[in-house]
Amino acid sequence: MIMQSIRWLLGRVILGIDWLTSPKPVDRSEQDMARIRKATKHLTLYHYRACPFCVKTRRQIKRLNLPIELRNAKRNPQWKKELVEKGGKEQVPCLHLVDADGSEQWLYESSDINRWLEERFPPPSTEESTATG
Repeated sequence: MIMQSIRWLLGRVILGIDWLTSPKPVDRSEQDMARIRKATKHLTLYHYRACPFCVKTRRQIKRLNLPIELRNAKRNPQWKKELVEKGGKEQVPCLHLVDADGSEQWLYESSDINRWLEERFPPPSTEESTATG
């Protein structure tokens, strides 16, 4: 009971700090956003709201201005079941990727997910930002 209370309190502290220090999304051109919406259409992040590693990944998603579906696997039993049965384990964060050919990949570990997102959807360069803005 005490550990559960401590976890709950720490979770609220983590969420509060995240809210206070939320990153500003990068500015992207309409053309770039259209490309990104199409590319992220089949991406889903399975997460727990107060998990610090999930917060790290959600911050990257927000910073890169990516419209990725978020599924709280702690609150929704169906999403938890999908995560375990299809992804192979109950570990969050987990980015579910579906390629154009229908093949699936389940990417775990916040640092790996963040690196993949940064490589796939890099922020616009300074020149691009000033040219479109």
